[in-house]
Amino acid sequence: MHTTATRPPSYARIRVAKRAVDDRAAAYALLDESLFGHVGFIHEGRPMVVPMAFARAGDTLYLHGASKTRIVTLAAGAPLCLEATRLDGLVVARSGFAHSVNYATCIVHGRGRAVDGAELDRALDLITDHLLPGRTREVRPMTGQERKATGVVALDTEHVTLKVRTGPPNDPDSDRAAGGWAGVLPIVTRFGAGEPDASTPGGTPEPPSLAAARARFATGRIDTVS
Repeated sequence: MHTTATRPPSYARIRVAKRAVDDRAAAYALLDESLFGHVGFIHEGRPMVVPMAFARAGDTLYLHGASKTRIVTLAAGAPLCLEATRLDGLVVARSGFAHSVNYATCIVHGRGRAVDGAELDRALDLITDHLLPGRTREVRPMTGQERKATGVVALDTEHVTLKVRTGPPNDPDSDRAAGGWAGVLPIVTRFGAGEPDASTPGGTPEPPSLAAARARFATGRIDTVS
């Protein structure tokens, strides 16, 4: 496994070093609790960023898209970057300059790899169960046509960066002495109760995967300096 302890390459350096968290397990935990990631790549000389569902297996991220999308058709061997962020609160200061956001953000750099065969089937199950844990046991098997229309790119990790801000505003002493309200406005994300469609028989209970999703994506915290 790669580690974050080695000096990062220039493209992965963090400007405010005190917000870097040198913990690969914490970075992976943030990825595992993220609903989707923003994936960056270059196409025809231009930067592209697209939101994509994904799942992690060790040091590999599997990215889900239609089989004919640009990233799926172009990703083999290409440099890719995936970003996932959790917003924890708005940091309300006594000056506009000192306002900030409490957050945890993970950036993964690596190269894309085409996925097919048994690895494709496994990756699709991982992505489904990432969003709704256990859902693959509750649904019918994928048809051949559905499988043909679905693409997966493997992002094999080369470097992982985790950056975190926590805590109150960093107001100077003169602003604190002047009084007035300052602090943090928390951001809380949660799933509600499932809303069945018109074809669901009355009284049908929620499948267990919905409760598992609510538990998996409950807001977490990674602590570091502010």
